[in-house]
Amino acid sequence: MLWSRRRRLGSPLLRAALGFRLGRRWCGPPGRAACTERGRAWLRPVGCDTGVQVYNSRTGRKDPLIVERADAVTWYSCGPTVYDHAHLGHACSYVRFDIIRRILTKVFGCSIVMVMNITDVDDKIIARASSMDMSPVDLARVYEEDFKQDMAALKVLPPTMYLRVTENVPQIISFIEGLVARGHAYSTARGNVYFDLRSRGDKYGKLVATVPGPAAESGDSDKRHPSDFALWKAAKPGEVSWASPWGSGRPGWHIECSAIASAVFGSRLDVHSGGADLIFPHHENEIAQCEAFHRCAQWGNYFLHSGHLHVKGKEEKMSKSLKNYITIKDFLRTNSPDVFRLFCLRSSYRSAVEYSDGTVLEARHVLLHLASAMEDARAYMRGQLPCGTVEENVLWARLASTKGAVEAALADDFNTPRAVDAILDLVQHGNRQLRAAAEDASGPRSPAVFGAIVTYVEQFFETVGISLSSQQYVPGDDGVATLHSVVDKLVQFRTKVRQYALAAPTATEEEARQQHIRERRPLLEACDALRQDLTAHGINIKDRSRAASTWELLDPRVKCQGPGS
Repeated sequence: MLWSRRRRLGSPLLRAALGFRLGRRWCGPPGRAACTERGRAWLRPVGCDTGVQVYNSRTGRKDPLIVERADAVTWYSCGPTVYDHAHLGHACSYVRFDIIRRILTKVFGCSIVMVMNITDVDDKIIARASSMDMSPVDLARVYEEDFKQDMAALKVLPPTMYLRVTENVPQIISFIEGLVARGHAYSTARGNVYFDLRSRGDKYGKLVATVPGPAAESGDSDKRHPSDFALWKAAKPGEVSWASPWGSGRPGWHIECSAIASAVFGSRLDVHSGGADLIFPHHENEIAQCEAFHRCAQWGNYFLHSGHLHVKGKEEKMSKSLKNYITIKDFLRTNSPDVFRLFCLRSSYRSAVEYSDGTVLEARHVLLHLASAMEDARAYMRGQLPCGTVEENVLWARLASTKGAVEAALADDFNTPRAVDAILDLVQHGNRQLRAAAEDASGPRSPAVFGAIVTYVEQFFETVGISLSSQQYVPGDDGVATLHSVVDKLVQFRTKVRQYALAAPTATEEEARQQHIRERRPLLEACDALRQDLTAHGINIKDRSRAASTWELLDPRVKCQGPGS
């Protein structure tokens, strides 16, 4: 862990925007009141207090995150419906929750057991497969693998296990049978099975202040009540189906997550996550199904929801249906995964975030600034950066206060914008010290404090999945190791040439001095040309003084980095 756990923080309530606020109505068609005022019916868990206050969609407020076991925090994440390439709207949600998972693990000492479903049978999958003349199973496998590759490219940690819907149909059927036996579901003559929402009485509506009214139904619906929802769909001609007590068919959407999560975690679940668009009806229906099946008062102690990614100038979220999306693969052709991760860190995971070329460019520039600052600090530590006395005590105090501020921010509902701002302030203060000290290169040096700052800053970003070191290579990769050695030798040779060319002439006569300068100017020009040429190949040389130069690798996807910058 980077930081030790502290006592639970008592932060003031923040009324967060997930499309609604406590006491206000959900933006939807007229409906009925929810089960009770949100939060009043919430049962505070018994177990291990993680030290984090988390915004809980069940209560509409920040609650202390208390888990049954810190060494096995149970977390269910709604996974993708695999019928097309994933886009940045999906990426934003998964990266944000990956950051939270890393923080809980590395900062607050939790070990997380995460399960994610793969929806590999669905109306959209069936329709897309038909249009492409493929079987739904083959189509789903192609895009499932595509999704996993995208997540790996974004450095999203895989869940403890993925579970496909098609491989859990027996468990889903058994779950539905349990709901029917308990009087919460009914089958129809057509072979459909529905959840009887009226059987929940006033217990429905745990996540919303007002339950929206039911959508309009076709005249031939076989539901008892318009608000009932499908658990099992009778097979249509030519569709993939499974045998069941009610005839051939396939699972409904909401039931798959309830059955899969229950198959692994039973009646107890610490954390459930997903996008804000899943709050109603999907997660609300999951709660109804699980509490009815398990006959428990509370299933899923904490529901975490991420805000949508919006396209600049538009209020709608990025989505396939609106055809306003950018695929993850397209984004990564011109940007690094660290750029997108920092883009996500600069806003609350719960807030809607605007995507534009400008916001991505800003994240890219911040990363470049951080990497450059770390290299400058290292150059100072190696004695390559001419520098005088720095205010060492001030830097140690600033580092200590930054650590406290960052931990407090992360314990306050994973407030990454506040944490990153504290880190950037620390880096900026260190840079000011180096620039001010450079005016006077005499006096004692303070490499230890800069080493501590570099270590802390890089560890923080490693914690959230970002690598600031541009010169890291994978152990055992001899080719990359050799490249670094060759560039080291090349830069050392160039430094010696510059040092020779810049050496003061020994001649006293002016004409001889000018002749000396003219003779050595081609050497300096050759050194500059080499620096320019290497920049084109992603190697940036920085001349620190007449006798010292350093180098760094540039991101080949970034075209705006100048040589020696």
